[in-house]
Amino acid sequence: MKTTKFDIADYLDSNEMIAEYLNSVLEEGDETEIITAIGHVAKAIGMTKIAEETGMSRPSLYKALSEGAKPQFSTVMKVLKAIGGQIHIEPLTA
Repeated sequence: MKTTKFDIADYLDSNEMIAEYLNSVLEEGDETEIITAIGHVAKAIGMTKIAEETGMSRPSLYKALSEGAKPQFSTVMKVLKAIGGQIHIEPLTA
């Protein structure tokens, strides 16, 4: 039996799936998990394409979105825009 390593990026193949994944992580995850999730989405879309749209180099992009990284907020916003996402704020329920 041959097994392969699971890679979530292989399953992020539609805008709806990407949005569902990111919203789920935003609701339940911490900042490290959120950055990692954005990295998974960038990988699914294509790091070269995201690098071009953000004006960042591919190595810088990989570094900024790697597990444990703490990118600047401006970097997160550039990547979110490049992957077709945005941050939306809703009031918390009591």
